[in-house]
Amino acid sequence: MLLARMPASLGGTRGVVALQRPKALSKLLEETDRVILTEWRLAPGAETGWHRHAHDYVVVCLTAGMLLAETTTGNVEIPLRFGQSYARPLGIEHNIVNAGVEEFAFVEVELK
Repeated sequence: MLLARMPASLGGTRGVVALQRPKALSKLLEETDRVILTEWRLAPGAETGWHRHAHDYVVVCLTAGMLLAETTTGNVEIPLRFGQSYARPLGIEHNIVNAGVEEFAFVEVELK
């Protein structure tokens, strides 16, 4: 969540208001008894929303760009290349934000 100062002339009583980031778009591509394939598209500044995976997963980048991984233990900016992939274990609570200036897209493969 982003915070911004709201002028008192606009009704701000405490001077700070929360701004919502745009939400990432997801599209289920396929689900079988072994995998869940989801395409994610994030406009600049968009976020997935806080979540925790129930399965180990692999991400394959469809574009290049910069993502911000927000976690309960801190934030990390991650530069990613077209075609790059990475794997993560289940259970880590996180929010992914497109920190770049272009749309970022990836396919997520969750392993059941």
